[in-house]
Amino acid sequence: MASPPTLPISSAGAPSQPPIATPAFRAFLSRLTSSVRQGFSHRRPWSELVDRSSMARPDNLTEAYSRIRKNFSYFRVNYITLFALVLAFSLLSHPFSLLTLLSLLAAWSFLYIFRPSDQPLVIRGRTFSDFETLVGLGVLTVIVVFLTSVGSLLISASLIGFAIVCIHGAFRVPEDLFLDDQEPVNGGFLSFLGNAASAASAAGPAIAGRV
Repeated sequence: MASPPTLPISSAGAPSQPPIATPAFRAFLSRLTSSVRQGFSHRRPWSELVDRSSMARPDNLTEAYSRIRKNFSYFRVNYITLFALVLAFSLLSHPFSLLTLLSLLAAWSFLYIFRPSDQPLVIRGRTFSDFETLVGLGVLTVIVVFLTSVGSLLISASLIGFAIVCIHGAFRVPEDLFLDDQEPVNGGFLSFLGNAASAASAAGPAIAGRV
């Protein structure tokens, strides 16, 4: 006896996977976490950073520049941590700018970077192509950075953090620091940029197909 005919089950009605649950987003968070932990493992003791007995005024700009280079090579993780703390304090002291920046990052993450390529963006019944989404997010970024207080806040906080690093680096005498010549220049937190790029490449196949 012939079996009754069956209808194929379509997955079109299946609920779409949220961007935060995609493998690319989980891989990015995993690599980002491991990169931060690896960076902090190269942190120097804070007691060396604030040792007042090692502070002295440089004789000239050449000596100040040389000290900054040596101190940044040794304290780079500590300096970048201080720089990040200045940015964080500035944003926390301006909640509106913080919420605006977080909203912008969330829009980029969930509407473009980690959105599955097979799930088009639909807003109020209109389907937007990847190019339209990219242009819209770019325009939104320009508006947020240049037409609101976010841009000026980030620039001022960056200048303050840069000034703190330069002043400390110029006045900290580096003669007592044991610099490892074999240590790569891009070690510590500077390698975070490369690791973050590698983490972002987890979403590369989806993004490459949109550009």
